[in-house]
Amino acid sequence: MQETVFLNGRFLATAEARLSALTPGFLLGLGLFESMRSYNGKIVYLDEHLGRIKGSAKLIGIGFPFSFSKLKEIIKKTVQINGFKDTYVRLTLGKAQKGTDILLVAKKYQPYPRQKYKKGFRAAISSLRQGNHSLLACLKTTSRLLYRLSLEEAENKGFDEAIILNNRGYITEATRSNLFLVKDNELFTPSLSCGCLDGITRSIIFDLAKKSNLKIYEGNFTPKDLCAADEAFLTNSLIGVMPLAAVQKQRIGGGGRGKSTEYLTKKYNSLLKNGT
Repeated sequence: MQETVFLNGRFLATAEARLSALTPGFLLGLGLFESMRSYNGKIVYLDEHLGRIKGSAKLIGIGFPFSFSKLKEIIKKTVQINGFKDTYVRLTLGKAQKGTDILLVAKKYQPYPRQKYKKGFRAAISSLRQGNHSLLACLKTTSRLLYRLSLEEAENKGFDEAIILNNRGYITEATRSNLFLVKDNELFTPSLSCGCLDGITRSIIFDLAKKSNLKIYEGNFTPKDLCAADEAFLTNSLIGVMPLAAVQKQRIGGGGRGKSTEYLTKKYNSLLKNGT
């Protein structure tokens, strides 16, 4: 099946979509993106996704070409045209020579097997470091070299993910996810000042924790803290809640999915099916 994308005001077959290689978005990586998951035509926290990319665009001088309501219509139509029940949706804005390039892609999403959600990811500690005062740390930009190299380094060693530390040695995030620790039935996650992205699913976990009377704390945490946790998990808008079973060769807690992770996974999956 030929996939259809939305590019600069037109719906096109993927093979027909073209962007100039001379645009600042392409040459300089001057762009932003949002990755979303549409399940049965619904995207969890869609307004928050759009709000984040709009705020980021204003911050780095990229024009926002549509109103929220118009952009929602475009996203809905792109998803409908491609016709997948479970869809990976990516919205990209790039600085153009004149104005803004906008690209919307909707592909069939292939989730990890259920067994992976029981067994969990294994992560390495990246040899690269994030600047905790870096502007880029709080933006979801198309400049992904730090994350890409960290992930490749981990995968080459047989791991699923990489944990990135900042220049003070504190955990920031994984290459594609935010990170949570569980200790004594309480949740802990790196603060934004550590240099991590304010993830949409991170915010969902905060909301779910509040509704469930689970205490949650932001702070500075080291790999030693992670290894001493009862359980840990990763979050993003595609995988949802993924257990983190081990870091380096050290198992976290009992390994696999702990009770708190399982509880929050069920709550998140309910949101995924019902939307917000």
